[in-house]
Amino acid sequence: MLKVGFGGGCHWCTEGVFQSLKGILKVEQGWISSLGDNSEFSEGVIVHFNTEVISLEDLIEIHLYTHSSTSSHHMRNKYRSAVYSVSKKDRVNAERIIQSFQKDFREKIVTQSLHLNDFKENEERYLNYLYSRPGSGFCATYIHPKLRFLMNRFLDKVQTEKLNEIGL
Repeated sequence: MLKVGFGGGCHWCTEGVFQSLKGILKVEQGWISSLGDNSEFSEGVIVHFNTEVISLEDLIEIHLYTHSSTSSHHMRNKYRSAVYSVSKKDRVNAERIIQSFQKDFREKIVTQSLHLNDFKENEERYLNYLYSRPGSGFCATYIHPKLRFLMNRFLDKVQTEKLNEIGL
């Protein structure tokens, strides 16, 4: 089992995307920080995954496609676009993977490969947001479109039975 952090958009959306994939053992949702200019906490998740089922490359590709990975909008402090790793070797590998997908995007990818410095889990009532309230307006508006995209582009990586349970 490995773990990696992701930040980019709303942590509820990011959590729901990764919870819906095969090979994911656990998703922690809350606020994540790095070092230096990125030491301020921003919304994110830590994903624990089985490398025999899903690769880091698959997870990064899915992350790049399910949030605004090419947008340098004014909310980047709250929604930092990043892949967070514990070791320098993993950060270098994540950076290489991110750059390998640049050819697939018209705009420059702004997603950074950063050190995972600290993580604070969200309050219990906000955890497992999608699967505890799949019919909410927020889920229907923001998370369900991402999940439909997953099913269209990454069907072999998706736990379709889990999505069927929530009506997708």
